[in-house]
Amino acid sequence: MPDRRTFLKAGLAVAATTLGVTACSPAQPAASPTPKSFPKADIPVGSGTIFSDAKLVVTQPAAGQFKAFDYTCPHQGCPVTKMQGRQIVCACHNSYFDIADGHVISGPATSGLTPADATVEGDHVLVAG
Repeated sequence: MPDRRTFLKAGLAVAATTLGVTACSPAQPAASPTPKSFPKADIPVGSGTIFSDAKLVVTQPAAGQFKAFDYTCPHQGCPVTKMQGRQIVCACHNSYFDIADGHVISGPATSGLTPADATVEGDHVLVAG
């Protein structure tokens, strides 16, 4: 019967081998989230639509050109609440953002909306994330 010291050494050897194999194993890629899909017909030219459930704003600055942004205002984290022509409005503190690139038109926000990747597929706009 092995003594305690031999038993502990064997256990440490097994643990070290397991850790070494785990450390050398290729990392599993993170699952990419399914893109969200929005009908192009729901996004007016020269304006946009706020999709609260998806926490996104999708805009169409010019016919056939689609942009997407996180709907969270960078000022204090309120969601943007309305479209006003070519502007996205956060009514919490009256920050206005441009529909083409999300930059601040007037604050108190000092940085623009966070962009999201938008692509067109058929009659839908797909937004990553």
